[in-house]
Amino acid sequence: MERIKELVIENEIGLIDLKYSDLLGRWYHITFPTRRLDEVVFEGIPFDGSSIPGLKSVESGDMVLMPDIETATIDQFSEKPKLSVICSICDADTRKGVQKDPRSVAKRAHDYLVKSKIADESLWIPELEFYLFDEAEFFSNTYESGYFLTSSENKKALPHNYEDIDGTSQVDRKGYHMDVPFDKWAGVRDEVISILEDMGIAVNYHHHEVGLASQQEIETELLAFPKIADDTMYMKNIIRQVALEYGLTATFMPKPLYNEPGNGMHYHILLKKQGKNIFFKKGNYADLSDEALWFIGGMLKHGRALTAFTNPSTNSYKRLLPGFEAPVKLFFGLANRCAAVRIPKYATEENTKRFEFRTGDATCNPYLAMSALLMAGVDGIKNKIDPTKNNFGPFDDNVFKWEKEKQDSLISITESLEEALEALKDDHQFLLEGGVFSKDLIDFWIDYKKKEAKMVNDRPHPYEFIQYYNQ
Repeated sequence: MERIKELVIENEIGLIDLKYSDLLGRWYHITFPTRRLDEVVFEGIPFDGSSIPGLKSVESGDMVLMPDIETATIDQFSEKPKLSVICSICDADTRKGVQKDPRSVAKRAHDYLVKSKIADESLWIPELEFYLFDEAEFFSNTYESGYFLTSSENKKALPHNYEDIDGTSQVDRKGYHMDVPFDKWAGVRDEVISILEDMGIAVNYHHHEVGLASQQEIETELLAFPKIADDTMYMKNIIRQVALEYGLTATFMPKPLYNEPGNGMHYHILLKKQGKNIFFKKGNYADLSDEALWFIGGMLKHGRALTAFTNPSTNSYKRLLPGFEAPVKLFFGLANRCAAVRIPKYATEENTKRFEFRTGDATCNPYLAMSALLMAGVDGIKNKIDPTKNNFGPFDDNVFKWEKEKQDSLISITESLEEALEALKDDHQFLLEGGVFSKDLIDFWIDYKKKEAKMVNDRPHPYEFIQYYNQ
């Protein structure tokens, strides 16, 4: 409490903005004057939960936002001095996090890990990939449907009235680590990183990604869960806000461009107990401990169900295609970028030994996606799920160069959102352990996302006109 009061006094803060997430991972906010700080921290702010998708019915909608003052940070984008604080959604009577509050799910997942005595800390690195477009137009109604995206970095997609008189727009090359002046929006990333570092979110590095139409990546250092889920929400928000200041628009859509690289959100995961990395054992495959291999086994065994949370959009499955370094087979391997779980070859020391789940994307709710991955891994350790005995690897070569029969022996990732939801319906008991997820949450998620998929499937696609208009 003293820290937040110091921030208020030192920065002459007059307003405090409370932020909270719905189940889908969208932020909402409510603002109050600083003079009410003590009252709000103690009592919270009541609101109608029935107005937020998935929370409560109209008959029992009263809920309370309880601020977590440890998340307080200065709002860099407000015209008036303002603090942002993230909240948990709590029951009005008990002030405890409700079953369908995603932030409370993440807290329960962490508590479940600690109570299991497997580990007392989990550290994560989210790799955020996104595109920065100069223009983005999209529309859909009864008589017209389409989208239009432009990028001043790519000669094939220049904005309206943009003549490229400096000749820095590129064509027919990969953008990976492209340098300035061709990396036109490095300054956007610089500004984002400066803000994140000032907030205490440690960044490992940032760079231009493979997509020439201004695809970007920002990667953090290993940061503790569940706070890293809060940090991911802040990161997405800051990226969008800074992009707008530059006259750009940022998107985390997994596949905004046909036949171009997609946006993933890879998660590096490491567990510690009493300060020691439990995933390291010298001499084993890739120096991974039995616990690490079992954790991987749990993620891969439940991999198809996990995609309902890690890849929860219809667009997600347009990214999960062979040929774009997007994993479509459930296996693990050392330095293998076509694996669902990759062990980084450069992480050789005891304090850095970890693995990377490569399937996910940033349309996920980070609270739910990380919690689901953690629960799958803990299930793997508890049940000693051996990935090798279950034909999950390790495979260190390009499996897409194998003979078809051998490729077909591997379990595939789900190919659509509907398929992912069916997998979750059949395999979710591991999420219910310890009361971390609830059956009500999972049932709502499946029902809501099925309706979301139907809304897409019911509409004519522009490419269908090319295929069938004159059939």
